Amino acid sequence: MALGDAILVCLTERPMTGYELAKTFDSSIGFFWKADHQQIYRELTRLRERGHVQAREVVQTGKPNKLVYTLTAEGKAALRHWAARPSSPASIKDDMLVRLCALEAIDIEPMRADLMARLEHHRDRLARYERVLTKRFPRGAETLDDTGKLLALHLGLRHERAVVEWCEEALQTLQPDAGGTNVTPIGAPPHEIKR
Repeated sequence: MALGDAILVCLTERPMTGYELAKTFDSSIGFFWKADHQQIYRELTRLRERGHVQAREVVQTGKPNKLVYTLTAEGKAALRHWAARPSSPASIKDDMLVRLCALEAIDIEPMRADLMARLEHHRDRLARYERVLTKRFPRGAETLDDTGKLLALHLGLRHERAVVEWCEEALQTLQPDAGGTNVTPIGAPPHEIKR
């Protein structure tokens, strides 16, 4: 997926300014497709050049005029074409998971600190997803678009819960003690776990 495709998806909701698109990214699509505001504005220029969006200037008093973007017929066709292609499963690049493969060669305390920070990050995201669910979908899905958004949100909720649980398990497993670390083996039969 390219950023342009994500912007076209956002514009199916309603016409938006670049600022509104950036805010939409921050509160929805940005949960699973990252882009900063400058990237969004640059991509809007490219989408205009391709004829996928058009911009209408809105004159404002006391502040700069703004451009409101809408999908063109070509943009809708490009979106349908993109959506018909098979998706690619996400790949993982996570330096923490790589570090876990070398626990005997690294210091455990920095790893625990990193795990604690990650735990808080994912707890915050989980809470944010729960707020979105409560605020935007108090009655569940009312339209087909809502159904799609709820399916994506439910996956996000499950993912964040799973990562929170995994971080808690990892922290419990990598318990510190007075002599360094006391690592509890995972998956070992109970009689083999040394206390």
